Amino acid sequence: MKHKIVVLSGSIRFWDKIQEMHEKLELENSYVVVGITPHVMSRDFTPEEEDLLDELHREKIQLADALYVVNVDGYIGNSTRSEIEFAKQLGKEIIYLEPVETLA
Repeated sequence: MKHKIVVLSGSIRFWDKIQEMHEKLELENSYVVVGITPHVMSRDFTPEEEDLLDELHREKIQLADALYVVNVDGYIGNSTRSEIEFAKQLGKEIIYLEPVETLA
C-alpha cells in the first residue's frame, strides 16, 4: 500500500500546531509527512542559508503528492503563499487545515 506523501507548510509562528499536525496526519491519515526542519526555530540564518532552506523545501514539494497548509485562523504568509503557488504549478494537491475563501 502506497501512502500519500505530504509536505507541511505554514508560518513558524504556529510551530506547535505544525508539530501537532505532523503527528496527527501520520497517525490518523497514514500520510508520510515531511515537515519543516526543526532548527528553523533555534537561530537566525544568513541570507545564503535562507535561500538554501527555501530551495530544499521546494524540492520536498516536488517529491510529495500534496502540500498541507497549516493556516491557523486562516493566516497564510508570503512564504507559504509562494509555496502554494509553486505546488499548484507542479499540479500538486493542496490541503488546508482550515477552509480558505480565496488566495488573492
